[in-house]
Amino acid sequence: MLTKKQIRHVLDTIAKMFPDAHCELNHSNPFELTIAVMLSAQCTDQMVNKVTKELFNKYRTPEDYVRVPLEELEQDIRQIGLYRNKAKNIKKMCQILIEKYNGEIPRSREELVQLPGIGRKTANVIMSTAFGDPAIAVDTHVERVTKRLGICRWKDTPLQVEKTLMKKVPKEEWAITHHRLIFFGRYHCKAQNPQCHVCPLFELCREGKKRLNQKCV
Repeated sequence: MLTKKQIRHVLDTIAKMFPDAHCELNHSNPFELTIAVMLSAQCTDQMVNKVTKELFNKYRTPEDYVRVPLEELEQDIRQIGLYRNKAKNIKKMCQILIEKYNGEIPRSREELVQLPGIGRKTANVIMSTAFGDPAIAVDTHVERVTKRLGICRWKDTPLQVEKTLMKKVPKEEWAITHHRLIFFGRYHCKAQNPQCHVCPLFELCREGKKRLNQKCV
């Protein structure tokens, strides 16, 4: 496991590598972000953005989603994986927003995770990206990178990874660290073919050393 000083070095290095890291899901308000994040499960941001370009022109409010027949909404998001289940959750969520929250996205994690189709990771994305509240969303990239580097343990669950990062990363850096780790995992420390041979963090990375040693054998 990395020391506090080593983790600081990791965070600073990744910040220099990806100074413009941000949420790559296109949206113009918290409601659109929520829909986009719900659609993004097991789907690329690029595909979500392709679908929401038309979707957000057609549907502007929770009422718009509630009024449309389920079958029509399914067709609108058909290119997205698990589109049937996601269409149902979107309609149910929008109905709750109208009945309970005056059509607005709630701000607290406790309220967000009660909405259909929204788990802890999605709630954390909404909190940090839409409202600027401190939160760390642990997706596949964040989990993979932190375990490879030795910030977290291989056996840690996503929730354990989140709690470890909350302890080891200053609270005011939680949101931006989430985006930087995603960019690092998406564009550098990829699931397949990570760029170990040119990685500035190679000397600290147990996984990178293991991979290159195996190639040399």
